[in-house]
Amino acid sequence: MYFAALLARTEDGWEASDTELDDVETLSDLTELAREASVDDDTVLVFIEQEDAWFGIVRVEGEDDPRIYVSDGAAAARSSYGEILTKELLGDDLDDDAPDLDALDLDGTEDGEPADEEEEDAEVTAETVPAEPVGDRLILDDLGLSEKELLALDTDALSEIADALGAAEVLETVR
Repeated sequence: MYFAALLARTEDGWEASDTELDDVETLSDLTELAREASVDDDTVLVFIEQEDAWFGIVRVEGEDDPRIYVSDGAAAARSSYGEILTKELLGDDLDDDAPDLDALDLDGTEDGEPADEEEEDAEVTAETVPAEPVGDRLILDDLGLSEKELLALDTDALSEIADALGAAEVLETVR
């Protein structure tokens, strides 16, 4: 079960909105969603939480590249939305290891590869993601939550983050 919310900073404080992730397939989709919620290119935070497994934060400011933090890379990599974030943070090794088809001399006589090799590659990639926080640990430092405090968060992390930002009430209204 996922919970996702957007917190947009305005001149009147933080505004929260529940976020539907059904149409989100890439980090670009997520970033665009955040930019649409932005007022005057102010800070927008996207929170994604998978019940008791991991949480992620994407920070978008204007046209700058998004900043990303994930509390547990390995747990996130095993979920669809977490995979979007961890691939961005750690790269997509599967694509890098794939042979360049243009460089191969394919004359149609090659033996096919075992069908289960691709599944093994996917498992290896998920296992190579560290079971620890990944990404920008200073993502909320200037907003009142230090790296040490962020790393200490465990369950109900989004409520604690919202509290540190002074946005607990607005986040609670969308929960």
